[in-house]
Amino acid sequence: MTIPQNQMNTQTQFGTFEKAALSDQIAARILQMIRDKQLRPGDKLPPERELSAMMQVGRPALREALRGLSLMNVIEIRQGAGAYVTALETAQLVQHLDFVFSIDDYAILDLFDARKIVEAGIIELAAPRVTDDDVAKLEACLTKSVQASSDTEAFLLADIELHTLIAQIADNPIMLRFMESIHQMGLASRRRTGRLDGVIQQSIDDHRHIVEALKARDPQAAREAMLHHLENVEKKLRIVLADSLAEQPAQGPALMAHL
Repeated sequence: MTIPQNQMNTQTQFGTFEKAALSDQIAARILQMIRDKQLRPGDKLPPERELSAMMQVGRPALREALRGLSLMNVIEIRQGAGAYVTALETAQLVQHLDFVFSIDDYAILDLFDARKIVEAGIIELAAPRVTDDDVAKLEACLTKSVQASSDTEAFLLADIELHTLIAQIADNPIMLRFMESIHQMGLASRRRTGRLDGVIQQSIDDHRHIVEALKARDPQAAREAMLHHLENVEKKLRIVLADSLAEQPAQGPALMAHL
C-alpha cells in the first residue's frame, strides 16, 4: 500500500501498519509504547478518529484492539471521556490469570514450582532483616490464621497477609511485585487447596515453624520451613488431582505424567 506524502507527514509515534484491520497488531503497538514509556499510567489516548488516522487503520479494528486492552486492564475506556492507560498495577494486570488457575490443573502445579523458587528466596532474604516490630506483625498474622481455621475464605486472607508481610520484610521491590503477582494468580488454587481435608491445620503448623525461624533470624531454617510448607500443600493437591483424573480417562494419561 502506497501512503500519500501528506499522510506520511501526519504520522506520530503511534506509527502505521502495512495492513489495516489488524487489531492484534494495533494492541501490540500500544503495549510496546507503554513498555517504552511513550505512554504512561493515566495518559489519555488521542480521540478514536484521530488515533485511527495516525495509525492508518479502520476504526472498527481500533475499537476491537482497545476493547482487548481494556479486558487486560491495560486501557480504561471511560464513557464519553475517551481511553486512558490504567495505573498498570500488578494485581490488575494479572487479575484474569486467576481464572486460568481455576480450570487448568497443569497451571496450578506449575504455580507451586514458581512459588517454591520465589518464596524460598524471599524468606531467606527476609530472615536477617526481621525487626522486633516485624515479629509482632508476624505473630499477629499467625493468630489470625488460627482464629480463621474454620473459615476457608478468612484463612485465605490471613495466609496471603503472612506471605505478603514476609515479602515486605525482605525489602526488595522487585520481589514484592513477584509476590503480588503470584498471590493474585494463585487465589483459585488457594481456595481449592484450602478446602482439602487437613490443609488448614497443617498450614497453621507450618506457619508457626516459619515464624519461629524468622524470629531466630535464621535464613536457612526459614527457607527450609517455607519449602516444607509449600511441599505439604502441594502433596495434598496432587493426591486430589490424581483422584479427580481417575474419573476423567480422556484427560488422565497426559496429566498423570505431570503428576
